[in-house]
Amino acid sequence: MQIKILNECGYDEALLGLSLSYNTEKSMDVVAEKLASRDGGHNKFLESICVWIDIDAPRYFHQQLDTYRVGITKQSESTMHTIMNRPLVADDFEGEFTIGINVITDLNWLIERKRFDEVKRLLPESFLQRRIICTNYKVLRNMIIQRETHKLPEWTTFCNEIRTQCKYRKLLP
Repeated sequence: MQIKILNECGYDEALLGLSLSYNTEKSMDVVAEKLASRDGGHNKFLESICVWIDIDAPRYFHQQLDTYRVGITKQSESTMHTIMNRPLVADDFEGEFTIGINVITDLNWLIERKRFDEVKRLLPESFLQRRIICTNYKVLRNMIIQRETHKLPEWTTFCNEIRTQCKYRKLLP
């Protein structure tokens, strides 16, 4: 699993908007840090700080990521368009022992014979898929709160990488 923050923007604009509530144009950094953890509308400025993330993760992780539908857009490698382009190898899957060599051999046999519908049906959940997501700090904050102790280790990895890579770590839990 690989996670890379591609870009962040909107911090200054989010804090400018926050300053309107206080009728000031002073630096709002300290106020933002205090309000970031206060839900119920007090931290709505976090919605204005956009983050684009490149995620290469197993399909089962993306299924759980799909739980977060508001404040997030996704574009992905389409198995519909790419799964038949080349033979599959072990590196296309999460974990060393996730699937056996027979599964890869069987899938490649189907790929060679252009049996797309069967490949799609039999593709293991551990198949790595790359997605670019666009989200915001408020959604990332919710993800970290809800998933950092999740039983799937990929969520711990995701939360740690987001905390490590985000420019404004102090705004996250």
